[in-house]
Amino acid sequence: MSVKSLGKPIALGRTAEIYPWKEDQVLKLFKDWFSADGAKYEAQIARSVHTSGLPVPAVGEVVEINGRLGLIYERVEGPSMLEYLLTKPWTFNREARVLAELHADMHSSNILPELPSQRQRLGDKIRSATVLPPDLREAGLRSLSQMPDGSQLCHGDFHPGNILIAARGPIIIDWIDATLGNPLADVARTWVILSEPRLSIPWVAKVLRSRLLKSYLKRYFQLHPGDQGQFTAWLPIVAAARLNENILETQEWLLAQVKAGLS
Repeated sequence: MSVKSLGKPIALGRTAEIYPWKEDQVLKLFKDWFSADGAKYEAQIARSVHTSGLPVPAVGEVVEINGRLGLIYERVEGPSMLEYLLTKPWTFNREARVLAELHADMHSSNILPELPSQRQRLGDKIRSATVLPPDLREAGLRSLSQMPDGSQLCHGDFHPGNILIAARGPIIIDWIDATLGNPLADVARTWVILSEPRLSIPWVAKVLRSRLLKSYLKRYFQLHPGDQGQFTAWLPIVAAARLNENILETQEWLLAQVKAGLS
């Protein structure tokens, strides 16, 4: 089988393209620069998280097509929460509650799969963020070492683009960054993603994201009470780790968050 024979992708991402596979499956075909170890690691993570009982797609085998590795997933019909919100912005308050409830349920899960340490993952990302000046890198690592650890299931990239609105309910996807750690760091990651400015986002979507974030945080802390001061302390650490992703349009804003929180 060739890539051309797969037809048109049904979704595009930074690391992969999504193609229809069998009737009830899709193929996540990784870009040619994505490592074999990375593809196999995602398969391992996806299988581990599936044991938690959370609403996630089932995962199948790793396949190779024209030298590119792919991962078979259960097909979930429905738009992402982000796409849904952009077409029905008046539902933002309801969807914010759903987002918060999914996140709180995840952090309350008693079934813990075998996953890497959140602290180690964040530290690795901060160390590899080349845009970070040495003093801020050291400040970020020092602050990370002082934060309370945790052992809860954390997604690592939880936002409306990674929630699919299916007939059976919302489904959480893209677990490649899943770890065991402190839930407030996971919430901080969501805050950073929903707060960072993007030039490509229309002003209506920017206003929507701001309102969504406010409602999400309010509902999350109702369901999963936590130390607001600790949450705030996580923000510059998570922003520093986010810089290793080299998203040019957000670098200046992320650096400002790191400087404000760690200088």
